[in-house]
This record gives sequence, structure tokens and C-alpha cells, in this order.
Amino acid sequence: MNANVPFVSVVTPVHNGEKYLAECVESVLAQAYQNWEYLIVDNRSADRTREIAEGYARMDRRIQVHHYEEFVDVIQSHNRALRLISPDSNYCKVVSADDYIYPECIARMVDTAEANPTVGLVGAYQLSGDGEHWEVRWAGLPYRSIVVSGRDICRANLLGGPYIFGNPTSSLYRADLVRGRDSFYPNLAPYADVSAYFEYLQNTDYAFVHQVLSYERVHEQTLSTAHRKVNTQVSDILRNLLEYGPVYLTKREYEGRLEDLLRNYYRVIAAGIMSFKDREFWTYQKKALKDLGYPFYGLRSAKALGMKMLDLLLNPKQTIEKLFRRLKG
Repeated sequence: MNANVPFVSVVTPVHNGEKYLAECVESVLAQAYQNWEYLIVDNRSADRTREIAEGYARMDRRIQVHHYEEFVDVIQSHNRALRLISPDSNYCKVVSADDYIYPECIARMVDTAEANPTVGLVGAYQLSGDGEHWEVRWAGLPYRSIVVSGRDICRANLLGGPYIFGNPTSSLYRADLVRGRDSFYPNLAPYADVSAYFEYLQNTDYAFVHQVLSYERVHEQTLSTAHRKVNTQVSDILRNLLEYGPVYLTKREYEGRLEDLLRNYYRVIAAGIMSFKDREFWTYQKKALKDLGYPFYGLRSAKALGMKMLDLLLNPKQTIEKLFRRLKG
């Protein structure tokens, strides 16, 4: 450990990650920035994950492997892993087991944070995709905007502005924020990392590096793919508004945004009815609405369904095209 250079805890929580773990670990080893520890935290994998991780640990003393026999869900796994970071670390960098980071990633993020002491979380552009489908994600801030007020960027997002916070692999956290609570991600919702931004930017600022510094692999087994299948995002957006809207918004802004999100949520429910969504979708949405304190059925659902049906009747060509695509799929 170099006392003159900030120490970084890199963390990879993993479950059955043998297919991509080696590439992930190699990307950490290839960092231009070298003052780090690397914690690979195995969530009861049944494949060669532990063997691969321990092989790298034998090669580099900075790598530690922690194995748990108790299987927990993905957010609990992340929180459990983050509790293991060194008391001496200045920053924390999560790298998902099927993602990787580019050689300048840690250096560029740490430099940005060090130059701006009020910053608690740092983001950057991210290459996302696989096969023939690729995109650069998390654009939205003007190119010259490097540091923005935490409260201002959270207000903008809650009011429907662009989402630029990214995901754990595209982010850097100040380590004292991670150590400050038993569970860094404040709830068990699918996008609990987003809630963390609203939680910690109340008293810190946000920085963004305008450079592609990480890669998110998109495939059928990823958590994000599963989330999109049942559309967890609509409930998470509503959950964050209910939790953090009163913190960041005026009463009038909060009430107006809440009405907009509820209207959109019930449109999603109506669209699900019209497109014959499967049992998994309905099980998730029923529980999510119940947990948030809103009924699944009722006047709003009926009204949204009626508006959806009217739209389909008034646009027969579009309706037939959608039906044809569904049958073809």
C-alpha cells in the first residue's frame, strides 16, 4: 500500500460466474492505477467460480477470495461484499463479474474525485451490449460539466430528467460512504444502486468522467435482462419518488410527479393486459404495487385499460402491425 496514493477497494460479488470471471479479473490486473485490493466474494457458486478466483489470488497477494455457503439475493450479496472493504481504503470500485473495466478506469475516476473533495460518487460513460448490438450509455450531462450539485442532479432525475448515474461497474464510491452504513445499498429493490445515489447525494456532489471507462455485457443471464422482462424499472422509479421525493422536491413538484408516475404505471399494467404478459410479470407487478401501497386493480387500471383499447381502435394499422410482430415472435 502506498500511503501517498489513495487506496482503492475493488469488489466483485459473484454467483456462478465462471464464464466471464477471468476476463473481469484480468481487467482489474491491467489497471494503470495499481494501489488497490481486490475482493472477489463468492455467493455459493456451484461452478468453477471459486477455483478461478483462488487461482488468481495465488498469483497476486492483493486479491482476496471470500466464499459464503449461505446464498443470498444479488443486493444482499453486494452489501455483504461491500462490508469487507479495508478500513484504510479511500474509494470503492464495484466490478460486476460479467463486466470489465478499461485500463484507465480507476485512475481517471480517482483523479476526478481527488480534485473535487465534495464529490461522493463518480460516474462515466459505459460501453454496453454484446454481439451486434452496442451503445454508449449514461450520456446526458453537458460535456464541460464534470462536477454537479448532488441535490440538483437528484432533483432533475426525480422530475423526469435524463438518467446519468449508471450502474455499479460504471461508478466509483467514496469509501467512507460505503463504510458508514451496514447496507450501502439502502433497500432490496432490483435497482437499489439507484436508490444509493439519492441517499448519499443529499450531502455530497456528483462527478462525471466524459470517457468510456467500463464495459457492461448484456446477455440473457444478466440481472438487467431479467429485470426488463418483468419491467421492474417502473416500480423502482415510483419507489424512489415515494422515498426521496419529499427530500428533494417541493410539495407541489412531488404531488405532480407522483400523479404522472402513477398514470404511467397503470398504462404499463394496461399494456401488459393487452399483450398477454406471462405469470412472472403479473406476480412481480402485483407484489410491487402492494408493497408501494397502491391497489393492483381498481378505477385507475380500468381507465388505463380503456384508454389503451381506444388507442388501439383508433390506430388499426399500428394494432395489426403489433399483432403480426407478436405472432411472428
